[in-house]
Amino acid sequence: MSIGLYVKIWSDAMMSNRKILITEDDMRRLRLLLGAPRQDRGRDRPYLETLETELDRATVVKPDEITPDVITMNSKVRIRIGSSGFETAFTIVFPEDAVPAEECISVLSPLGAALLGYGVGDRVPFSTPMGANTCEILKVLYQPETAGDVVL
Repeated sequence: MSIGLYVKIWSDAMMSNRKILITEDDMRRLRLLLGAPRQDRGRDRPYLETLETELDRATVVKPDEITPDVITMNSKVRIRIGSSGFETAFTIVFPEDAVPAEECISVLSPLGAALLGYGVGDRVPFSTPMGANTCEILKVLYQPETAGDVVL
């Protein structure tokens, strides 16, 4: 079984009951991203379907209606990885802005796609080629909508 198929099967099973919130602005930009030619996506290709599935079932809200504890695009978040207890912080960004060395991960990464739309206290399953895992959202350190930075 290919990695992409494994991720899709696992994602469909684990994410079907999740309720997530996406702002109108994020939804618009993410749909444009999904509509872009996929041949240049390389390793992100398997996660495009995962992100699309998430967006299809998301509740869309106006930017001023999102609560400060929900992860939106360009939010900086602190999480705890379930299997190890390791804590880390990073910003979820569009693929062209991803710089892992600067703690900016792509929304097309397994963890980025999984966390988008969730809030503090949520436990979120995610999968990588190394296997399935979960993480707990500890804190949203920065959210553009709360900071008034909605044009990013």
